[in-house]
Amino acid sequence: MSKKNKIIVEAMPQYIESQSSPDKSRYVFAYTITITNAGSTSATLLSRHWLITDSNGKIQEVKGDGVIGEKPYLKPGQSFRYSSGAMIETPVGVMQGNYLMVSDDGDNFKAFIPKFTLSIPRTLH
Repeated sequence: MSKKNKIIVEAMPQYIESQSSPDKSRYVFAYTITITNAGSTSATLLSRHWLITDSNGKIQEVKGDGVIGEKPYLKPGQSFRYSSGAMIETPVGVMQGNYLMVSDDGDNFKAFIPKFTLSIPRTLH
């Protein structure tokens, strides 16, 4: 990836106990994503592609336009933050993926979302 197209993605997951039902294998997590344009060219987020894997190996694939109904435009140095959620059938899972971006000069490129862990409190040490 060139210096001009450099997007940094950070994730902060959180278990939502009030919406979860462990007895029904329903574990709900919220996550806040911060997308920062660390490159030298402005870029627009076009679409998302997530892989959500529970500890049984079940994979949910999520694809769609933009994020939370928006296609954020990020100038160099700008960040965009949003929150969303996921539901899995086990107390622990992982999420990873990428965003398809387009720079002002027409280059399509992927911004990778590093793998992060979904886990209920006191599960992982």
